[in-house]
Amino acid sequence: MDIRALGMGLAFALMWSSAFTSARFIVADAPPLTALAIRFLIAGLLGVAIARAMGQSWRLTRAQWRATVLFGICQNALYLGLNFVAMQTIEASLAAIIASSMPLMVGAAGWLIYGERLPALGIAGLVAGFAGVAVIMASRIEGGADTYGLALCLLGVLALTFATLAVRGASSGGNVLMIVGLQMLVGSAVLSVAALSLETWEVTWSGSLIAAFIYTTLVPGLAATLTWFLLVRRIGTVRAATFHFLNPFLGVLIAALFLGEALGPMDIAGVLIIAAGILAVQLAKQPR
Repeated sequence: MDIRALGMGLAFALMWSSAFTSARFIVADAPPLTALAIRFLIAGLLGVAIARAMGQSWRLTRAQWRATVLFGICQNALYLGLNFVAMQTIEASLAAIIASSMPLMVGAAGWLIYGERLPALGIAGLVAGFAGVAVIMASRIEGGADTYGLALCLLGVLALTFATLAVRGASSGGNVLMIVGLQMLVGSAVLSVAALSLETWEVTWSGSLIAAFIYTTLVPGLAATLTWFLLVRRIGTVRAATFHFLNPFLGVLIAALFLGEALGPMDIAGVLIIAAGILAVQLAKQPR
């Protein structure tokens, strides 16, 4: 792995992990689905406009269109929509920890459903990682965490797992930024229908809301997604997914710094176990 890929991976992990904290600021003052639909509309239009200026085409292959629509629905509408709603009642650090289990679910699905070979190290990593998630969830439920919010986060990470498995070919053939913009517009369209049906426009305007919305739109939304696609195209999905082991650490650290969320001993232990499990699974899948 070259130094550029390393920098891209670290940047992606930091941007992805910060999304939960910025989302927490947004849902405190605005309806979650409406805010997310507007965010994806702005980011998607920006992405498409910049891609067109760079000479990229929206005439994608059939496989690219299929993966783009699936990714837009599963990752943007379902995963992020459910997480935004959930973070009205649960802490950003808990949402980040649950979302960090996605590489474990992808590894488990590849092994159990698709018959992919997984060495003993990978199996041990899966067991350890899921055990870490269980430890944290049990601790938080005992501490009074909202079970409905937890259920929404779990459903969201299942949708993200499906999107990750389905999007493997989405960046092949170029037009990466165009694909990123289009899948955001797909997510915006789906979320707009849900927002109009389920929410009313009640916003408490504040500096923190505006700053969080701009940051979430441009950094975790547009920049992180583009960085991920470019990283996957540079080093492959398996190697790129190794950087996910940083997300539990960064997610809880950023939430603690900016939101003042407290972490107990069980949380810290669970985060370490999850990170070790993710790293073990990804190392086991690396080509010799």
